[in-house]
Formats: sequence, structure tokens, C-alpha cells
Amino acid sequence: MPNLSIKDVPEAWAEALRQRAARNHRSLQGELMALVEQAVHGAQAGPQAPGSSSEVRVDDPDPGRPRIVGYDKRGWPIVRQGWKTPEQVIAELRQKYPHPVSGQLLGRDIIREDRDSR
Repeated sequence: MPNLSIKDVPEAWAEALRQRAARNHRSLQGELMALVEQAVHGAQAGPQAPGSSSEVRVDDPDPGRPRIVGYDKRGWPIVRQGWKTPEQVIAELRQKYPHPVSGQLLGRDIIREDRDSR
């Protein structure tokens, strides 16, 4: 992949970009990639501040389509697929598996046992 470089960026702009990246839970590189992607594709790239237009919208023609929500530290896109909230997923799992598993150690018990063995 080609590399791009911007020289002589004013410090105020660089700081504003760092703050924007922090608000969006991204690295500076990830934030810059999102801005470049937005410029290239002319669409919203990844999450902005909470409640922004990157949230699933009613007028979204295909809310289940995969979309880029950020970038990892290597600059690779993080893709979100699906549109269910955690509450919806939990409700579906509780409906599918109404009775909890019995006779098995729970994760918290395994962690406590490991912690107490030290």
C-alpha cells in the first residue's frame, strides 16, 4: 500500500485531530484513514461522537450490510456486520436456551479458583 505524508501541519490542527481520534476511540492513524475514506467515498466512515449519524438509522436502506466502524493500529478496517443491540442478542439467546447450563463451572468460578490458588 502507498504511504501518504502531510508536512507542516499546524500544531492546533494536529491537536484537534488527536482529540477527535480519542473521542472516536481510534488512533491518530485510524482517524486520518477514516477521514481519507470519507473524502474518497463521500460517505460517513466509522463512528463519530456518540449519537452521530454513524448510528443505525431508520432511513438506512440496508442496516445489516457490513460497514467500517474504525481502524486497528495497523490501519486495517474494523468491519461491523449486523445491527442488533446487545439486549436483542441476549433476548434471542435466552429464548433459544431458556434453562441455564447446570453441572458446569461458571467462568467466575474458574477465575476465582485460579486467583485463590496463587
